Amino acid sequence: MEEWLLLAQRGDEAAVNRLVTTYQQPVFNLCYRMLGEYTEAEDAAQEALIKAVLNLHAYDAERPFKPWVLRIASNECVDRIRRRKPAVSLDGMGEDGAWEWQAGHSPNPESEMLHHEQQIQIQEMLESLPPLDRTVITLFYWEGLSYTEIGEVTGLSISAIKSRLFRARRVMAQLIVGSNMMEEERYAA
Repeated sequence: MEEWLLLAQRGDEAAVNRLVTTYQQPVFNLCYRMLGEYTEAEDAAQEALIKAVLNLHAYDAERPFKPWVLRIASNECVDRIRRRKPAVSLDGMGEDGAWEWQAGHSPNPESEMLHHEQQIQIQEMLESLPPLDRTVITLFYWEGLSYTEIGEVTGLSISAIKSRLFRARRVMAQLIVGSNMMEEERYAA
């Protein structure tokens, strides 16, 4: 284990700051992929990192740290998903209740729009998955964790992880095929 992680466990402020700085992006990325909303992901990531710091005494220094902290983040996200209530976003709405166009800073609006639409489509597909499958997909593809590390985060066996990845990929592929068929029908009409 890294020496600075041991120092963080002992309460060294500089080491705790390094820990947060080192793991805040992977924790946020997981939270964003699981929750699909930037502000909520920020809140969840912050809460997960606070929980990790407050529970450093429970961390087993013989095991990798990243799966441990991502498990805390995953649990935080699953709890938030369970507590969710439907919400309406008012982003882009003017004072009169009408939607407003907001100029961006993109040098190529078409490619930015396409990229944004693809990101929305991926996020919608992820949100259609059960929370545990969403976690496994995110940890595997976005965080690049091994099956063993994913097992440490989720508590699943390697065979269960492989099964969940297979099923989740199949569901996402079906959603892509269905989306493409609807797109073709729309253009054919």
